[in-house]
Amino acid sequence: MSKTIVVTDWDFPDLSVEQSVVADTDVTLVSAQAETPSEVIDAAEGADGLLVQYAPVTEEVLEALGVDAVGRYGIGVDNVDVDAATARGVYVLNVPDYCLDEVPTHALSLLLACARRVAQYDHEVKSGTWDWTSGRPIDRVAGSTLGLVGFGKLPRRLVDLVSGFEFEVLVYDPYVDAEEIEAAGAEKVSFGALLERSRFVSVHAPLTDETRGLFDADAFERMRDDAVLVNTARGGLVDVDALVTAVDEGHIAGAGIDVLPEEPPEPTPPLDHPNIVYTPHVAWYSEQSSTEMRRRVTEDVLGVVTGDAPTNPVNDPSGD
Repeated sequence: MSKTIVVTDWDFPDLSVEQSVVADTDVTLVSAQAETPSEVIDAAEGADGLLVQYAPVTEEVLEALGVDAVGRYGIGVDNVDVDAATARGVYVLNVPDYCLDEVPTHALSLLLACARRVAQYDHEVKSGTWDWTSGRPIDRVAGSTLGLVGFGKLPRRLVDLVSGFEFEVLVYDPYVDAEEIEAAGAEKVSFGALLERSRFVSVHAPLTDETRGLFDADAFERMRDDAVLVNTARGGLVDVDALVTAVDEGHIAGAGIDVLPEEPPEPTPPLDHPNIVYTPHVAWYSEQSSTEMRRRVTEDVLGVVTGDAPTNPVNDPSGD
């Protein structure tokens, strides 16, 4: 019996990568642009597997469809009800390591752009102002303290990238042993110590009930007044209103933000803030990483719906 995989939503130029994966199989690929649970249900009726970008895969969706697998384009799976999937024997799949170069590189780019006031100077020059003093004071980057919130594969790659800056690297991650962190050339510290000691803080934690709103007004008040926050992880980790207030009031020096709680954002927060550099959730992207992500998650969903074991399961619906 032939199988069907439905792409619930996508913003790629086309689905040629996905089509190439299923081309020599009897699996049919169907595309949609669903934004709500009801639209997902309508689009994927009778499907054996889902490929999902932003569409919500709720308990209602899983109950209605009875699919074997849900593949999420990317690392995070916050738009998929993983517990509900597990309870129904549905695999949730992701691609945990497709952008090992791109995200750390982008985080470092934001860090340096903020530290060197690149966006401010660029705007001023294009507006007709040629004045190096407008960004004063700027302190030397080398020899600073870098705090990493979360210590998975991406921040470990960032440690490698910044080796030439001779940073003191601090790590807050309650799920990684101090010995493992020390072996990577960093020091395990509490969240409070990281805030108080770090000039640069780069966020790489998943969005969970435990981490949602981790960077709030209290956190910003504990940070150094020359601190720069970089977030390439999930928008919900940072209270953006509190962030803007903290920068305005001088609790921290600035921020580089690639992800927001709502994307695209509403008119607030003020996106023209001179000391906050924004990018549109692009840290994951290169042509190579995009192709790899799409190919691998499609291969994994295809494998599950045709009877193979998954390569990158987020959950264990078998109960073993």
